[in-house]
Amino acid sequence: MTVWRDVIGQEDAVAVLEHAVRTPTAMTHAWLFTGPPGSGRSVAARSFAAALLCPDGGCGTCRECRTALEGTHADVDVIATEGLSIKVEQARDLVALAAHRPSVGRYRVIIVEDADRLTERAADALLKALEEPVPRTVWMLCAPSVEDVIITIRSRSRHVRLRTPPVEAVAELLTRRDGVDPPMALYAARAAQSHVGLARRLARDEHARIRRHDVITMATKIVSVGDAMGAAGDLMTIAAEESAAASGERDAAERTRLLEVLGADPTARTQPPHIRSQLTSLEKEQKARATRFTRDVVDRALVDLLSVYRDALVLRTGAGTALVNEDGRQVVQRVGELLGPDDLLRAMDAIGTARERIDANVNPLLALEAMALDLRLPR
Repeated sequence: MTVWRDVIGQEDAVAVLEHAVRTPTAMTHAWLFTGPPGSGRSVAARSFAAALLCPDGGCGTCRECRTALEGTHADVDVIATEGLSIKVEQARDLVALAAHRPSVGRYRVIIVEDADRLTERAADALLKALEEPVPRTVWMLCAPSVEDVIITIRSRSRHVRLRTPPVEAVAELLTRRDGVDPPMALYAARAAQSHVGLARRLARDEHARIRRHDVITMATKIVSVGDAMGAAGDLMTIAAEESAAASGERDAAERTRLLEVLGADPTARTQPPHIRSQLTSLEKEQKARATRFTRDVVDRALVDLLSVYRDALVLRTGAGTALVNEDGRQVVQRVGELLGPDDLLRAMDAIGTARERIDANVNPLLALEAMALDLRLPR
């Protein structure tokens, strides 16, 4: 049992990190973890932090290892935004934190899980800390690719590239760590396309499996313009419902907790000005979080939809590659019967374009409507 037990399918990356733990001359003050969604960037960063703080280099059982992996170690700070960006004020707080000496361990470790969401000013503020590193402070930045981080930051960081783990490795992790039955674990790992977090959710959440089924069957139902508009609306409805379900209770609990901290009466019809300003700030943060969550749900749905056309292309070309949607083979075959290889590629391009537009802050519904029009099947 070691700290690397949950870093699956990343043998090369783990070898680099273990060498840095054992060899002081191989250690540096800033690391950049990149890899596709679900590859385990933050898991690798936390495991590396634990190994650096562990007296035995990452045993996985000592207090240092356990608290570092859980994010409760005094010298490990994990920053993950639930909003659309990491603002300059947050970056300045991190720079100030980096100047402090470790409390109990050999290093102070700062993990930024969404370095690709740093605003330009926030990235500039962070750059100053990387240009003038503080002894015994280690930065670990996580992003989908090096291109998502400004060049001045990535040029001052050592790059660790992660890859998509094998389906079998993800299924084994779900069985070992989460107690999922092997058949369900294999289905979830394949359907999630080896995205560990999504696979775990599919394996444990029946609603998530139903949502995914509804999305992939859309591919056979878009024929008319009305069908296209309806499909786009359905995708937005699914995202809005999931966002509301995920945030409703948490938002209310956060508001209640804030009022308690401020000593305000939660039953009062009106609050003093300084209380109202704090509540307004909280509501803005919650709105930004809900916006990001909705976009993330839409993007996951589009990835699921894309997999149908990918599978149909596999069947049409006889590539012999395993299907993502083996459980939805009838849907895949139907789409493959109606669309030729060129049509399937155009459909995949349309979905990719919609994802790019939404990521660029285009109104999601408009982007989905334009995409759905391009996905219409022949009558």
